[in-house]
Amino acid sequence: MVLGTTSGAGKSWLTTALCRHYARQGLQVAPFKAQNMSNNARVVAGASGVQGEIGSAQYFQALAARAEPDVRMNPLLLKPESDTHSQVVVLGQVHTELSAMPWRERSNHVWPTITAALDALRAEHDVVVIEGAGSPAEINLRDCDIVNMRVALHCKAACLLITDIDRGGAFAYLYGTWALLPEAERALIKGFVLNKFRGDAELLAPGPQRLQYLTGVPTVATLPMWWQHGLPEEDGVFASAPTRSGASLPAGLVTKSTAVVAYPRISNLDEFQALNNVPGVHLKWARSPADLAGVDWIILPGSKHTSSDLAWLRAQGLDRAIAAHAGQGGRVLGVCGGLQMLGEALIDPHGIDGNAPGLGLLPLVTLFEPDKTVRRKLAHFGSLTGAWAALSGIAVSGYEIHHGQTVQHPAMAVAGDIARVALTGPRGEPLGWQNAAGNVLGVYLHGLFEDPAVLQALFGASVPTLDSVFEGLADFVERHFAPGVLQALVAAP
Repeated sequence: MVLGTTSGAGKSWLTTALCRHYARQGLQVAPFKAQNMSNNARVVAGASGVQGEIGSAQYFQALAARAEPDVRMNPLLLKPESDTHSQVVVLGQVHTELSAMPWRERSNHVWPTITAALDALRAEHDVVVIEGAGSPAEINLRDCDIVNMRVALHCKAACLLITDIDRGGAFAYLYGTWALLPEAERALIKGFVLNKFRGDAELLAPGPQRLQYLTGVPTVATLPMWWQHGLPEEDGVFASAPTRSGASLPAGLVTKSTAVVAYPRISNLDEFQALNNVPGVHLKWARSPADLAGVDWIILPGSKHTSSDLAWLRAQGLDRAIAAHAGQGGRVLGVCGGLQMLGEALIDPHGIDGNAPGLGLLPLVTLFEPDKTVRRKLAHFGSLTGAWAALSGIAVSGYEIHHGQTVQHPAMAVAGDIARVALTGPRGEPLGWQNAAGNVLGVYLHGLFEDPAVLQALFGASVPTLDSVFEGLADFVERHFAPGVLQALVAAP
């Protein structure tokens, strides 16, 4: 199990790296995280053939483990809709009763589901690599812990405790976390990991030695700072790639400045990591009209609460900046919630998301329904015009996660203002639309930029595959962990 002294210490990427490391040893490996709080989710296999949602981090960890992603790998997913409320997803499906239940009361209700999922994965695999959440030493939450030490104790997991040394105070974080744990939990911690270290490792002495004297726990790895490992971030807006001044680009490469609007309830932002890896593409996050000045593309990403993010967008004046960009022929792409924003109106008779006027860049209207669409989907771009014509005829795969259903605006259609259907599913169902001028495109399908054909068509470039990213992560930990440590963690007691 990988525990962290704080959020952002490096638990997710280390878990991913260990999944690939153990898979390379010929072992059957599965990831697990009892509870994840994130609006970054993927659609995976569920019970009885019904598809469901898990956190994106566990999806990537499953791929790293060479395992089929499964809802049991993240049995409880919390998707924040406001500062005080989250949608609760249990084994891939929205659970309305738990969503309405106070935080501390959920633990006893979901613990049997969590242990059943973990025990089933353990029975089916040689190794399960478990990711914790936040810190295991949150003493105010100990009575309702279902993701850290309660999980570790349930399966007697061999635990690593990782900390971000770049923040400062790493030894105090490690010692303080260890000291706040009861003796039975301390005994499960087999090693400390220093992450994001810059400089000469010899300068750390006598820190690791003193820490081992105080705790009995060795520091088993010092991991250097690594900016561009290529793995999508689990939470928060990731940093854009550093500009390479003077670097020459491959012949024929299309260079683009792309702004993704970073509203408060942004979701599935991990799908844009591939853009960050494309040579010649400058990706930035926009929170004000000034951030959109001079960009080639504007992307409106997914949203966990479309109407409130639309209200925020208007409060910042971004609506006018987006309209001006589109009016001058600039490219605009809306994905899922971003597509809904591009239409004329959001209509919510069931109190799912909220009513709101749209940006009016596509003659569409979205009706919110209680049932949630969660599915992987094969789709096909039709004949597109204008700025997005390069996508014409491309077959893509991706996933849908949304409540709203979008159709042509009836009155505008009667008047002749009709959006062109740009993307369709296997039965011809519309999944994307384009405006008459051709520069505004909205799609329900997540994951376009993870498709090599799309990247090649739009940018004339390819990016490293996810599998090569996983291999690089495994190489990295194998270089920097002390000899024998990784093998000892999975050795039979």
